[in-house]
Amino acid sequence: RACTKASKSLIRDFGEIEKLQVSKKGPGDFVTSADKRTERIIINELQKAHPEYGILTEESGNINKNLNKRWIVDPIDGTMNFLNAIPHFAISIAYEEENEVKCGVIFDPIKNEIFCAEKGNGAYLNNSRIRVSNKKKVNDSLLVTGGPKYSSKNKSEIFSEFIKISEKVFSPIRKYGSASLDMAYVACGRFDGYWQREL
Repeated sequence: RACTKASKSLIRDFGEIEKLQVSKKGPGDFVTSADKRTERIIINELQKAHPEYGILTEESGNINKNLNKRWIVDPIDGTMNFLNAIPHFAISIAYEEENEVKCGVIFDPIKNEIFCAEKGNGAYLNNSRIRVSNKKKVNDSLLVTGGPKYSSKNKSEIFSEFIKISEKVFSPIRKYGSASLDMAYVACGRFDGYWQREL
């Protein structure tokens, strides 16, 4: 419910991005406010459901510090994609209890795909059961990564690893810019594997 409600304003905001690309101010400030607005809607919905739970978010930090039961929220995973009007980003919410993630939701509002998983109950895409790929060999696999951050101190090591892995696979390695969606795509078998350092 929190994802669905937040996605309405996020989709509206996404529709405005292309118009802002040509403005002098640019879309940066707009995206920051879209991020905060999405986060605020999610927080309100989660607090309605469980006011006693803690919440850890990207923008607001810790809210109602309950370390035994808490939500972990990324309102827009794939911000640079969103910023550049690329329709590949997601709302990501996890529920953690006693330092263990019990379930999670990754919602792609543009494709209207909701991935959810709960420990012991499997993983689903729009209520249909999903499974990982059954490929056994790395060289036959379609892999995805995130690559190093601009501020990374290990860029050369990460690029070196990328080259080594890319020499072992037939298909070029993908880089889409939304870690949560990349992992969700592994979960449903679209990708065969994902790796990323310093995530």
